[in-house]
Amino acid sequence: MFKRATKLCGMAIFIRCLLFFQRYVVTRAVPATPGSLQQFRYFGPAGLYTYDVYTPVNYHVGTPVPLIIVLSGCTVTASTMAADTGMDTLADQKQFIVAYLQQNILANASLCWNFFLPTDQYRGRGEAAEIAGITQTVVNTSSRWTINTHRVYITGISSGGAMAVNMGITYPDVYAAIGVHSGVEYQAVTAFSLTVSVTGGPPPVQQGDLAYRVMGQYARVVPTIVVQGSADPIVWPVNGDQVIQQWMETDYDASRGDYHASFANPSTTIHGQVPGGQAYTTYAWNDKHGNEVQEYWVVNGMGHTWSGGSGLWGDPAGPSADLAMYNFFMRFSK
Repeated sequence: MFKRATKLCGMAIFIRCLLFFQRYVVTRAVPATPGSLQQFRYFGPAGLYTYDVYTPVNYHVGTPVPLIIVLSGCTVTASTMAADTGMDTLADQKQFIVAYLQQNILANASLCWNFFLPTDQYRGRGEAAEIAGITQTVVNTSSRWTINTHRVYITGISSGGAMAVNMGITYPDVYAAIGVHSGVEYQAVTAFSLTVSVTGGPPPVQQGDLAYRVMGQYARVVPTIVVQGSADPIVWPVNGDQVIQQWMETDYDASRGDYHASFANPSTTIHGQVPGGQAYTTYAWNDKHGNEVQEYWVVNGMGHTWSGGSGLWGDPAGPSADLAMYNFFMRFSK
């Protein structure tokens, strides 16, 4: 009896020690790693570009994750864009890589993307080629990140939003979906003009057909989410409407009629309210199979700022554009 009790006690001690050791190993095997925002340089045909990449907390190379490219607006640097959008915090929560791109000051003294220049509106040329080159550089830097190449997205605000439109048309094979915050339709202008921000560009159906032709052999349906403030004094709301309508026509052409939507008749309309903040309306359009292709967030009373952001270029009273775009993007891969 004594020998049996001794054996049982010994076994119990052994099990407790084993459980303690397992807990110790698990705790020590996955050390926490902080998120980091690092600046990089890219030398392209147009010169030197700097960009910042955020690696989320606890990310480890070898784990495939999405990549979101964020194009800054005029006068805004990559680091300011990171701070004011708050995209880094969402990246920590959802685990994706964010690359913030800013304009070369020698190309535009106000740091605006030259979305309006014909040289930057076609594949293989100008700033479109540079942005695609930076995107591929991030994707190919496998020593730092493992990017899921089926889940690469691009968004931006103001001139960056307009340039995101250009990128969706010139490189639809690179980006699974695009986001446009306070931007304009494709080739709304082909020379710098402030008039278009008030009146809008040419008829969006016309621009949509043009965009499809520019896509050429790479043409496909490009899912698009648009965020627009109803009180934007820089890029008036008509431009948000036109971005949706232009892509509606482009995607109709690319789908060979499979996606046939009407701007006046969205598939769903949802009204929302940020507690203590802005009211907003979300419209969505589906293809004939019931799959969403386009989404449009109109934020009541918001100006020319990043919805849900902070700082000089963000509006914390608006719904989170970060989360809206992330949720939209994650529905699509290529």
